[in-house]
Amino acid sequence: MSLNATPSGERIHIGFFGRRNAGKSSLVNAFTGQRLSVVSDVKGTTTDPVSKAMELLPLGPVMIIDTPGFDDEGALGAERVRRAKEVLRRVDIAVLVVDGTAGKTAADEQLLALFREKNIPCVIAYNKSDLTGAAYPDGIAVSALHGTNIHVLKETVAHLVKGGEEKPICADLVQTGDVAVLVVPIDKAAPKGRLILPQQQTIRDLLDAGAVPVVCRDAELALTLQKLGAPLRLVITDSQAFGKVKDIVPATVPLTSFSILMARYKGFLETAVLGAAAIETLQNGSRVLIAEGCTHHRQCDDIGTVKLPRLLKAYTQKDIIIETASGRGFPDDLSPFDLVIHCGGCMLNEREVAYRRRFAADSGVPFTNYGTALAYMQGILRRTLAVFPKLLEKL
Repeated sequence: MSLNATPSGERIHIGFFGRRNAGKSSLVNAFTGQRLSVVSDVKGTTTDPVSKAMELLPLGPVMIIDTPGFDDEGALGAERVRRAKEVLRRVDIAVLVVDGTAGKTAADEQLLALFREKNIPCVIAYNKSDLTGAAYPDGIAVSALHGTNIHVLKETVAHLVKGGEEKPICADLVQTGDVAVLVVPIDKAAPKGRLILPQQQTIRDLLDAGAVPVVCRDAELALTLQKLGAPLRLVITDSQAFGKVKDIVPATVPLTSFSILMARYKGFLETAVLGAAAIETLQNGSRVLIAEGCTHHRQCDDIGTVKLPRLLKAYTQKDIIIETASGRGFPDDLSPFDLVIHCGGCMLNEREVAYRRRFAADSGVPFTNYGTALAYMQGILRRTLAVFPKLLEKL
């Protein structure tokens, strides 16, 4: 996968924050080397967060986000500030842009407090330094107009990210030469001409591990297993096909799903497993939020709006109220809900997924995901988790 094709969920998110007319948009344009944001002397020109995918060495693929002024006023200004705060859910690094001619204001100090509260690494960029010539011990003197110290700012931002080991999706579950069968249903809800992101990422992860991925539809699974002479190490299926696949795959062959693997990859599998049990507590009138991170066009048999609600109501035999959310539109209040069922989060970065998980926990609302919920209702959750023996022991 090229850097330009790297999905947003796999990019480091860098947000530029500050008050109106501090020069955020000008600095973003200088930082990216592109005219990403509209620049004007009029306060409040940036009305919505603006994002740009790019490469920043040594970080690699990143997402740059320009935000509205944090000191905006009036009813519309309050909405802009709210949207700027929403960006904090997903940024890995914050750049506080301060007007160097005026110094830090109350709005800047409030932002710094929010960065500390949310444990977001931050660098302060004092813009318009060409007008002051001053040095700033707690930040970097920059000039978006003249390009002063833009390279220094980039280097500083790049080194704010703490290095860590790359997390596997499933490479740690196989050995070189192992055969893994991937079951990919192709129905009306499947995207035309391509595989969905978790399927692509899983295939690449298996190839990187030296394993042999074999991809087939659920309709050809039995024939595929019959023709394969080598013993199978693993079967990974789309969670929607659990009902059919579980009866075809021998009990001796480990079975799990793309969604369950993504929940582990994004760091919330244990939460999802514990949250799935809340399905048993649903009653008439219970409210369930089904949320996903992408904004794809809904098909006639969509998983989030059709299949899951149908299966939930059939399993519980209760008159459940279903609400849905997609993309960035995650509710600010979860108190009306009795359960959140989330997608695997492949289009969201790990920080935003972690925010949603913690927000649900703080609200006292159980949190699970598509694959875990489907495995639970099919009565095969423990079987799909057998590839994670340490997790099973803990549970």
